[in-house]
Amino acid sequence: MSIFNRLGSALGGSKELDVEEYMNSAEMENVDVMNEPADFYIKPVALHDENDLGLIEAELQKKNIILLNISEMAKRPNTLKGIVDKLKEYIVKTNGDIARLDENKIMLTPTKVKIIKSRKPTAPSGSKA
Repeated sequence: MSIFNRLGSALGGSKELDVEEYMNSAEMENVDVMNEPADFYIKPVALHDENDLGLIEAELQKKNIILLNISEMAKRPNTLKGIVDKLKEYIVKTNGDIARLDENKIMLTPTKVKIIKSRKPTAPSGSKA
């Protein structure tokens, strides 16, 4: 008998507690039991259409970083270009940053968070930098 079952029995509970089911329930979706809530988050967002712009802007206003999956919109390149242009305008206006990470991902950052887009050359092995 698990400790949860014993505890439940001791407290008068008759139903067995399925911890995995509890942790996967909708009410536990945004709960991180291992850590305190963070000040800011990196949030994955899938771009489906222009209506997602409001969600993206709201998350950036909360100072969250967005990892934008554009694979769905890549099938409609003209629409994607228009949405990305609107995102760029918003990013410039708010002093954030935007960078394409790969074919299907774009990173957007909130105010005063910048993305380093060029890499420093590494020193050859054996030499001192």
